Amino acid sequence: MSGRTDSDTEPGIAEDTQDTEGTEGAEDTEVTEAAEEYAGDARRARWVAGGTGALLCLAGLAAALLRLTGSAPARVPAAYALGAVVCALAAVLGSRGRTRRALWLLIAGTMVMALGDQFD
Repeated sequence: MSGRTDSDTEPGIAEDTQDTEGTEGAEDTEVTEAAEEYAGDARRARWVAGGTGALLCLAGLAAALLRLTGSAPARVPAAYALGAVVCALAAVLGSRGRTRRALWLLIAGTMVMALGDQFD
């Protein structure tokens, strides 16, 4: 065996390893900050989806009750109530983190309520 077996490191190598240890700490801090920002954005999206769904649900139920007491055809309050149910489902999904599905359900529920308004 002709290889060298001494394990002494040169000073240049030791300095290089100390420099990389300092940058790893900075990268960990950046990753932690990015993860906290992402968690904040996700929390905000859940609150917005849940709040919007609840608001549209209440508006649809109020419109269904008002149209039910008037002289509108039976399809009008039924469409408003169905749209309110869809928006309530969107609020539940949004509060559980399924914000994309909640967004599409909010759009569908609002379209159903608008369709009910066209029946009048």
